[in-house]
Amino acid sequence: MPARWHGALSRTKGLGGLGILLLLAAGRIEAHEHHDDKIPEGAATSPDPLDSIMWTHILLQIFAWGILFPTGMVLGIVRSRWHVPVQSLGTVLSVVGYFLGHAHKGRQFASNVHATFAPVLMLMLLTQVALGIYLKLHLEKGMNGKIRRPVVICHGIIGKALPVGAWVQFLFGGITAMGFCRGDHLGQCLAHFIMGSAFIGYGIVLTLLLLVGQFWLRRTGRSQEFFDSLIIAAWGCVNTFTEHRWGGPWVHNDLQHTAMGIIWWCAGLVGIWLSRKRDGRPKRNVIPGVVILLTGYAMSSHPQNLPLSTMVHTVFGYTLMGAGLARIIEISFVLQDKNTVDDKDGEATNSFQYLPPFLLYASGFLFMGATEEQMQLLSDAGVTHVAYILILYSTAFLLFLFVNMLLHLYAVHAWPTTPTKPRPDPESPHVNGAALANGHARIPNAADRRIRDAEEFELEGLMSDDEDVGKDVHR
Repeated sequence: MPARWHGALSRTKGLGGLGILLLLAAGRIEAHEHHDDKIPEGAATSPDPLDSIMWTHILLQIFAWGILFPTGMVLGIVRSRWHVPVQSLGTVLSVVGYFLGHAHKGRQFASNVHATFAPVLMLMLLTQVALGIYLKLHLEKGMNGKIRRPVVICHGIIGKALPVGAWVQFLFGGITAMGFCRGDHLGQCLAHFIMGSAFIGYGIVLTLLLLVGQFWLRRTGRSQEFFDSLIIAAWGCVNTFTEHRWGGPWVHNDLQHTAMGIIWWCAGLVGIWLSRKRDGRPKRNVIPGVVILLTGYAMSSHPQNLPLSTMVHTVFGYTLMGAGLARIIEISFVLQDKNTVDDKDGEATNSFQYLPPFLLYASGFLFMGATEEQMQLLSDAGVTHVAYILILYSTAFLLFLFVNMLLHLYAVHAWPTTPTKPRPDPESPHVNGAALANGHARIPNAADRRIRDAEEFELEGLMSDDEDVGKDVHR
């Protein structure tokens, strides 16, 4: 066995053993049956409180999937040496939390989507670990050389899909813990959580484009509003035909939801058309902002059954209207139809530009927190709308902070402001005879470097093909 394999094997055998352990335990976990003898007939949970084991499960999974894995993903994108340790720690904690989720006492749960989706998410994690181990072995001969690139791509796709899957599982976990979203409540639950997640996702995309995506956007030859309008139009087509159960009577807010779907695809088509000048160059427009503003107005006027629900929906609508208005002001007056405050410096950011994304985060949390069952529970507990809204805004601030921290982590590694002194590393590739820090050559032209990094904004595994070729040349 080549000497270089020994080091790789020693670094990966721990995760390999962990993967085998997870496989061996999978059968026993699947065979485990949750006790449901204390669940009242027609209920989704027993009246018992969550025990300490379940709380430990919740905290471990939030820390692993909500903090460690997203951080490790960014470290993988910048090819930091801390990528493997962070992901390894997250894997260990998630597996421990997975077992704890099947060993709890206290509150009992009926068959639920959280338990059903957990094995799927763990299978994704196990696949990611296996691909990472394979890449770390640096097998390049014969068939391994041909399949390495697809493995790298697959590793990157799964790596970025895991945070999305974790978000979905977090929502499933909260719903299951409270016994919500069953029977007649399922439809409005889906609407609130899907739409709320969409607002948060849109806010995250705006944050990405604001802080690290302008060079990539410039390379596409399209304005940001082209992509925004395209998604709005597609989403509007879906809503137009899914918000009402065709063949049945028009009830509750069916007509209002369908009308919103119609205006989305109509306005989206206008936004797509206005996103290019006559010569084909990209052009900014305010149509997406107008759509967000009108959607907020419609949402603020939704009739509700409870005073608490009415107030929460009203504030949600005002927040969404604020996001749309802020977006219009940003494009028209702050940027004056330019991509950035200073087109020569893609990093230039005005403080006002942080407002539209944040308000979308807040809108998403407000809408997800306004389901019928949540409103009834809080109303019965005597919680005021002011306290509840402030808590939801606080949650939005925390997520906004975390996203900005991750993007800062990416930017300081991908686009350092000052040259760093190369660190001696026997495994680093060499350019013109010089070993460079973190296994990457620094490109002299900073703008070219940023464009290249923006194009390659994907997790390409623990080591790129170019790095492997460099090792073969200088071995």
